Amino acid sequence: MTKVYPDAQSALDGLLFDGMTIAAGGFGLCGIPELLIAAIRD
Repeated sequence: MTKVYPDAQSALDGLLFDGMTIAAGGFGLCGIPELLIAAIRD
């Protein structure tokens, strides 16, 4: 089983559902998971 995905969208495929809570760490604009946030939004 591989846990390396080509992009954030394929990593999230089948995992998201309405009403779920997602916690993601970061410090201001440094270290925020930009690609993850964009993929969740899309």
